[in-house]
Amino acid sequence: MSTAKTRSPAEQSDVSIVRMTEHDLLEVVEIEEASGLSRWGWAAYYAELQGGNRDLLLVAKPVHVGGNAPHHIVGYIVARETAGELHINNVAVRDQYRRRGYGAMLLGRVLDEARRRGATAAFLEVRSGNSTAQALYKKCGFRAIATRPNYYTDPREDAVVMSLDLRSS
Repeated sequence: MSTAKTRSPAEQSDVSIVRMTEHDLLEVVEIEEASGLSRWGWAAYYAELQGGNRDLLLVAKPVHVGGNAPHHIVGYIVARETAGELHINNVAVRDQYRRRGYGAMLLGRVLDEARRRGATAAFLEVRSGNSTAQALYKKCGFRAIATRPNYYTDPREDAVVMSLDLRSS
């Protein structure tokens, strides 16, 4: 009797995680808008790509993209590392690719890069009503440490501040 483990698409390496480039920005902004994230827009992402944290701007791309593929980017993550702390600014996966492990892959890769840089802690804010994202972050070891009232606009909502000790995870 076979005991083969069922693997998620993400575990099957059907995407590669690579550094974001300016050629990715139109799709990144499209994903941002569709995900309801706080708006950064093309110029803000472009500015981040010019800075010292460009290794913390990553995209997930399908390994096999045919000529008729509608998307070349499945999801993305944008983070900054300063003074030994990683701040995760945005994580988003296209709606039709969610719940397949891509967000966790992106998060894991950026956390690994932060550890490589010597960061000791990671922080993020997430909408208080976004239980799906909060569950992902908890699964990756984050814990809620504070609330920021009325942090988000359009719609107005509190943020849950979450942290992860990178030394013990």
